Amino acid sequence: MRIIDYFDSSKKEYWLNEIRKSDWRAAGFLYELLKNGTYFDMAGKKSKVLLLTDGDELISFCTYAEKDEIQPTELTPWMGFVYTFPEYRGHHYIGMLMEEIERLAVKDGASGVYISTDQIGLYEKHGCEFKAEMMNMNGELSKVYVKKV
Repeated sequence: MRIIDYFDSSKKEYWLNEIRKSDWRAAGFLYELLKNGTYFDMAGKKSKVLLLTDGDELISFCTYAEKDEIQPTELTPWMGFVYTFPEYRGHHYIGMLMEEIERLAVKDGASGVYISTDQIGLYEKHGCEFKAEMMNMNGELSKVYVKKV
């Protein structure tokens, strides 16, 4: 298995279609942002889309972004659009992506990575701490966690 940055891949169209196969509404939004070339407008110019792959199989993906759905905020960077395909769940693959996110955050001089979610119990398993409930771009409350690096 390896982690690749979607934007560094020579197979962007292939990976874009793999992301599209997700059954999650937010992944559909990510797909549209990538397809329409508006991802950096939403997430920030230094943002990445990380893909955990096994050959040509997309196992899991997430973003490492300057901005996420909690805006405006001075909190940065963010891990977002976290998704593992159902047949690969239960193997802690998210931990592999989280380690890469942590490495990127340290390289960027950040002291933590933020995650906005409605999930309870998932991110705590990976050392994330609840920070606060904050309003997202849709006007809904979202739980914000921080993973210190």
